[in-house]
Amino acid sequence: MKQDRMTRVNELLRREIAMALFHIMQEAKFDLAAVTVTHVITSANLRNAKVFVSILGHEQQREGMLSMLRRHRAELQAWINKHVKLKYTPCLTFELDTSIERGDHVLGLLMKMEDANAPAVETPPEGEKPAADDKPDK
Repeated sequence: MKQDRMTRVNELLRREIAMALFHIMQEAKFDLAAVTVTHVITSANLRNAKVFVSILGHEQQREGMLSMLRRHRAELQAWINKHVKLKYTPCLTFELDTSIERGDHVLGLLMKMEDANAPAVETPPEGEKPAADDKPDK
């Protein structure tokens, strides 16, 4: 199968799985705002798909939320079967994607380095004017 078609299928499945999560996972214990479907990798024969989800916050409950997604796999596959026209409805497997947390960690480290290397800006005492530029007026 062509790579561009696989990319379209993966993006279509990612979007539909996110919609299905919104409609199916309306349980009190499941925080939909914390879950993001980051990407989907479908096998070439369209029979299997790995769904990578990021769960922000809820460090202690991540495994429980991931197992809840796995328990609702059949309902999510039925949603895909109803809303996506493919030769086969792929069997979904859910994996935890930590790339967003790693990216946030790297950005935090970069911001700390930037703050540590930033020159101290001197503010003039009250009542004094800041030093004027040496540029002559036009």
